[in-house]
Amino acid sequence: MNYLTATKNKKYLMYISQNYSYAILRPLQAQILAYGGEVRWFLAGSEVNPDFLTTNEQRLHTIKDVKSWSPNITFIPGNIVPSFIPGKKIAVFHGFNSEKRSSEGNRGHFTIRGCYDLYCTQGPNTTTRFKELAKQHGFFKVTETGWPTLDPLFSNTSNNPYVSDDSRPTLLICSTFSRKLSLAPKLYEQIKHFSKQGKWRILMQFHPKMPTEWVNKYKALSSENLTFIETDNVLPLLQAADVMLCDTSSVLLMFLLLRKPVVTFCNQKPLPHLLDIIDADEVEAAIEHALTKPSDLMQNIESYCQELHPYTDGQSSQRVLNAANEFLQSNEKLKPKPLNVIRNFKMRKKLNYWKW
Repeated sequence: MNYLTATKNKKYLMYISQNYSYAILRPLQAQILAYGGEVRWFLAGSEVNPDFLTTNEQRLHTIKDVKSWSPNITFIPGNIVPSFIPGKKIAVFHGFNSEKRSSEGNRGHFTIRGCYDLYCTQGPNTTTRFKELAKQHGFFKVTETGWPTLDPLFSNTSNNPYVSDDSRPTLLICSTFSRKLSLAPKLYEQIKHFSKQGKWRILMQFHPKMPTEWVNKYKALSSENLTFIETDNVLPLLQAADVMLCDTSSVLLMFLLLRKPVVTFCNQKPLPHLLDIIDADEVEAAIEHALTKPSDLMQNIESYCQELHPYTDGQSSQRVLNAANEFLQSNEKLKPKPLNVIRNFKMRKKLNYWKW
């Protein structure tokens, strides 16, 4: 059924703690506003920059403000949200399942922290597992919707600042921040060589938690061949590049959805849709091979994308909004969520909110 019209006059909170969350939730915000709903933003913690808010976006500064506004639904692209935030709590994820593990040794993407009422999943390869977990725990529901942040990925952008008339192939280099997984410390000499060689036009973008020392080292390589970019929206970068060099960062999965090849360095799970390299001296040849788009690799990428995120219509935000409204209106009785006493205490301390 279509629950989009139920958006009118309802209140939707965007609860974020990282800068990349702006791009994740803005396509969803656009749909809410188009259907007559209200949107406010709450910025939790010091790692999210309020300067990224546009003049048309309204911020709630304190938990008191949030509780006073009393949202019907709260959308969260992070791992946790305190129980004292009002509204049905909807998980929309901050990335794909990149096969990393949590600090507890669990599959991080599927760790159930007892915070959410509804998970809006991205595709079959995560929906199946989350539905199994929903049956096991009983305190949340699952609906497959696709991922809102990708809606603009599947539309043409006429003003992409990273598109160039440079005739060279464009190489996008991305990396996660974990020293164990990051290519940044391991491929510095190779990338420095690429920046001097000039064979490719290189764009670089790191996870916002990347250690400053490595950000500064790579910024120092900036030249007519290499541009280091800090942004809250990676999608235009993905659209502008021909091939990606990455490690185990989930951003590579978004790049694959454009049916473009990815060379990975020491990926944790190097399946056939990736060109994985474990020897730094072989990276250059692997990039050259990827640029030829070999047919077997491209077929593997297509098969993988159908499981990861089969939606290319740019309408995932509508599906998320529809699922959230349906869940709100159904008023379905679920088991109580865990109390999460320790986690909620830590969140109260972090947000300096002590009212009960």
